[in-house]
Amino acid sequence: MKGKKVYVRFLRSSDAAEKLKLEIENRGFFEAYAMTRYPDFYTLPLQRELIEIYAEQKEDDQAYSFGIFENETDRLVGTISLVQVMRGPLQSAVLGYALDQKHNNKGYTTEAVELVVGYAFRKLALHRIEAGVMPGNDASIRVLEKAGFHKEGIALQNVQINGEWQDHQVLAIINPRDL
Repeated sequence: MKGKKVYVRFLRSSDAAEKLKLEIENRGFFEAYAMTRYPDFYTLPLQRELIEIYAEQKEDDQAYSFGIFENETDRLVGTISLVQVMRGPLQSAVLGYALDQKHNNKGYTTEAVELVVGYAFRKLALHRIEAGVMPGNDASIRVLEKAGFHKEGIALQNVQINGEWQDHQVLAIINPRDL
């Protein structure tokens, strides 16, 4: 799926080294907002294994993990995923993303979110997508609001980050065909 600045595609095993580089270069930045990561996360074998797991999750309709690639350079500059895909009466998923700190404030994440939300609504026929953001992460909240998400409330002590339970601002978007 291609936008004006970035394109998103499913990660391949050949992306493992580039993903590892992205994770290592942004370790401090990502870990401030991501679930607790263990040291073996920053190894090539684990990155390859994770990409294989992502492919299995996609086949099982459980999760969909994409790389965010810069159009000009074809470089991997971030990741974006739909996880916890729920079928039946819910038809929902949770969105998560991370972008190389050097590429912040260029509109890349907003565009990637819009591309993945479009995929989720058109191809996966989901009804609702939810995202959680730590209060105070105003840039990420702006990304979601620009992409059409609305604030729903605060989930108290919702995610463990660096060993501490953190609150999250919950935002969601509903498939417009369902409105």
